[in-house]
Amino acid sequence: MATTLIQTHTSDDDAPPKPGDTYVQSFARGLEVIRSFSASAPRQTLSEVAAASGLTRAGARRILLTLQTLGYVESDGKHFALTPRILDLGFAYLSSMPIWNRAEPVMEALVQEVQESCSAAVLDATDIVYVMRVPTHKIMSISLGVGSRLPAYCTSMGRLLLAELDDDEVRARLNAAPPQALTRHTVTDIDALLAKVAQARRQRWCLVNQELEEGLVSIAAPIVNRSGRAVAALNISGQANRTSAKVMQETMLPPLLEAAQKISRML
Repeated sequence: MATTLIQTHTSDDDAPPKPGDTYVQSFARGLEVIRSFSASAPRQTLSEVAAASGLTRAGARRILLTLQTLGYVESDGKHFALTPRILDLGFAYLSSMPIWNRAEPVMEALVQEVQESCSAAVLDATDIVYVMRVPTHKIMSISLGVGSRLPAYCTSMGRLLLAELDDDEVRARLNAAPPQALTRHTVTDIDALLAKVAQARRQRWCLVNQELEEGLVSIAAPIVNRSGRAVAALNISGQANRTSAKVMQETMLPPLLEAAQKISRML
């Protein structure tokens, strides 16, 4: 569900570079090629990769062959696909943040107590990115795991993390990726969303009721650093027909806040 920004180039070599000497255009194009692969497009032809990444066939081919030489891409002669080695790039981030290994037992204990799934995420532009997840039952049609992205505006963790920004920055991010109605409950008006974010900022927790997916309710608490700034969020999610939003707030918010505080103390 994450939104990908695709920049179209009229040619592979004459597109204007970004200002400044620190921008390596070929490296940026390589990342666009990697990002062109997804759950809906795990295997692609050269033409498909070129179209998805905004490159010419010649440019896409050079990058794919480079990635293949390095072991990040494999090919059967017609289709290209990422290899498991690509996980090294993502897990480099997780290994540089050992806090999540220490947080996992806290999250597992919380799941045992509330009998609902628990996740942790960080903010990346207009999305949240999952960095840890301890599921119970499958409660979403979306398959979530470490590295999964969801829009921040309609998720409890996203709104809580947006609350760390000032209103002008929140508005700018929402305007950059205009909210779309994912269910009949989704709030898409930017002023209304700013009010929701302000509420999360005041109360230091956030509940979202069926805005991401029909029947899904989630509640989030902040994970804060020593200066009190939320650097990540922790949430519990469940089915509305099993646990209403009111019951979730009354019975699950206290242990969620306690778990988030335990993880915060590890920072």
